[in-house]
Amino acid sequence: MNQHIEIEFKNLLTKQEFRKLVQHFKVKENSFAFQSNHYCDTETFSLKEKNCALRIRQRNGEYELTLKEPADTGLLETTQPLTRTEAETFLEEGTFPEGVISRLLENKLNIPSDSIRFFGTLMTNRTEFQYEGGLIVLDHSAYINTEDYEIEYEVSDAVEGKKIFLQLLKSLKIPVRETENKVKRFYRAKQGQ
Repeated sequence: MNQHIEIEFKNLLTKQEFRKLVQHFKVKENSFAFQSNHYCDTETFSLKEKNCALRIRQRNGEYELTLKEPADTGLLETTQPLTRTEAETFLEEGTFPEGVISRLLENKLNIPSDSIRFFGTLMTNRTEFQYEGGLIVLDHSAYINTEDYEIEYEVSDAVEGKKIFLQLLKSLKIPVRETENKVKRFYRAKQGQ
């Protein structure tokens, strides 16, 4: 099990702004990696009601199950590695993997793990690199007839990180946009289907 607090700032981008950032940071095309996020919740969206999110991420042939919960600052992320068989058995047959996340769902959130359902996949082409003491993430995502571009800035200090992030956007003349996280955007697109 791996747990950490995630503090990140995000901003949706136009395709042109995304390209501008790629050029500004001299990002090489081969530095982008493809990943799939498979989103899960109960039929009645019990996790969403508790401001939590659950996903299986598939990247470079590896799988991990991540539960995100609200924290005083940012989100508490709990991650559990999965075998390919565990991930595919859940995604195809609905058998939730045993482990720390199953126990957190049942004992902390009062959500039976056998009530968790797979809702769909968001695919992302991603690059990430260090910047001013944090991590810049550039994402091009596709899901449910939707395509979007996004910058994220992951930091350990929320106050300083926000200043750096806003200054970067300002210096590149990129407007600040209210940006929901990927799982919220995914479910909004799913509802509009």
